[in-house]
Amino acid sequence: MSETAEPNVGTFTLGASPAAEPTTGTTVPEHEEWPLPHGFAWVFPGEGNSGGIRRPVIMADGFNLGRSELDKLYLGLEGGAFPFVSELRRRGRDVILLGFEERSASILVNAETVMAAVMRAGAEQLGDARLVVGGFSMGGIVTRYALAKLELQRMDHRVGLYFSYDSPHRGASIPVGVQAFSYFIPFPNDFAKQMNSPAARQMLWRHYDKDTGKIGVAPERTEFLAELERLGNWPRIPRLLGIANGRGDGIGLPEVKPGEVALRVDEIYPGTTFYTQAQGDDVTVAYLNRKFPKADKTITTSGFPELDGAPGGTLHTYKILADTLQKLGGTVDLRHEEVCFVPSVSAVAIRDVEKQADLYAKVDSLSPDESELDDFILSSTTTPHTGITEELCTWLLDRLPD
Repeated sequence: MSETAEPNVGTFTLGASPAAEPTTGTTVPEHEEWPLPHGFAWVFPGEGNSGGIRRPVIMADGFNLGRSELDKLYLGLEGGAFPFVSELRRRGRDVILLGFEERSASILVNAETVMAAVMRAGAEQLGDARLVVGGFSMGGIVTRYALAKLELQRMDHRVGLYFSYDSPHRGASIPVGVQAFSYFIPFPNDFAKQMNSPAARQMLWRHYDKDTGKIGVAPERTEFLAELERLGNWPRIPRLLGIANGRGDGIGLPEVKPGEVALRVDEIYPGTTFYTQAQGDDVTVAYLNRKFPKADKTITTSGFPELDGAPGGTLHTYKILADTLQKLGGTVDLRHEEVCFVPSVSAVAIRDVEKQADLYAKVDSLSPDESELDDFILSSTTTPHTGITEELCTWLLDRLPD
């Protein structure tokens, strides 16, 4: 280890697209590639649809840093618990996977990719079947914005159904202590770049500002929500469906109790400790310490609900961080590998995440009319963010328009 600086542990990023350890023999089949503004698409024809697109399903990639890796997205959709792409194609659906040149760019920029893909699919389509358009995580927000903008521009997008798969309609949660740690690393690093990116600042419910040290709603989020409202918040023509990887019975991660140690580090960044989010004022969520250059900092929150253990799609936030620290010589005491990333209420656009009672609401017992969506499903068990399961995918498949 350098005697002038702690090691650069910010070499990782937090991915928010479907991912799976591919099963033996799972490969990406031949496909056409479309170049698009700020992005690209891979086109997989449905069974029996030779000679052109007939029943297109456009699915947008989620949040990360850098260019979309559609091979990994394909394997995440196909190589896990349920072969989603194969099932779509078997039913005669043309699958169009949509990627972005920079996944962390502004949602408004990446919406241009979606708009171009929708218009090209409509122009090349044979027949008059309505399009299906949606996305995973951020992809569901980008497509929501893009379709609403096309409607405001009076463009005929011909989309009959929109879906979002564990998309943060009310915002996503990355522990603010973890956000702060990305900037505490004494080197420029990918994790800090990701946390401070336009898309992160637009989607995170609360953001840690690296310049002021303040925790709040990022200006970019305020501006994005205002722009979305200007467009009418949602597209009006298609049917709106939402899928949540979290449960709907108010149960999240009961083992993740508020105010507990989630991760403690020694050897490098010695004594650095992250705590699970608790309610109250001046609540310590992280103590950050480094030897070279010497510095320490305590991160506190006020007025937060118990986000980390809330019902929702989960992310292995602390495991990813712990694994990176270990590889660089640290010893870790990891007590909670995963925490809530997209709360259930956020994924199905019902109530909000700010109040404890709403965050932990038993959505299954609420009137569906409270949601801004036309229909939605929540997972029967807590599953990873954007996790592809038979339960969730068959629900969507059965609701695709004829």
